[in-house]
Amino acid sequence: MIRLVIDTDVVVAGLRSDGGASRQLLLLALDQQIVMLASVPLMLEYESVLTRSEHLQESGLSIEDVGAVLDALAVVIEPVTQHFLWRPRLKDPGDEMVLETAVNGSANYLVTFKARHFGQAAAAFGIRVAPPGEIVRKLKGVKHEKK
Repeated sequence: MIRLVIDTDVVVAGLRSDGGASRQLLLLALDQQIVMLASVPLMLEYESVLTRSEHLQESGLSIEDVGAVLDALAVVIEPVTQHFLWRPRLKDPGDEMVLETAVNGSANYLVTFKARHFGQAAAAFGIRVAPPGEIVRKLKGVKHEKK
């Protein structure tokens, strides 16, 4: 099964829009059709960003709704312990924990809209970086091959 670390920007997009690949990835994680990896710092970032007023307003969700979504994800994610910190590897220090989660969790992919921020650093650890649409297309291709 494909192992993914989903960057916060993708989780935000998944909650702000009910269509699109970002939402599909969250649904696939909840249906346990993919392995979503997350560390405690990454889950805390999800909560911090998703409960900002602009995201709540755009998504139409309440803080309680966001909490319920994160609780549901917490049940199905594979928790990642940060055994090693690989800093500094990236220009944006805020992205370091996302890369470290992917490395420590042996992710196949780091899913983000900011591929160029992670590309070389992730590749050094054998992790591919891709936007949500590419992952969803890949997963649909696998399903069609199995039929």
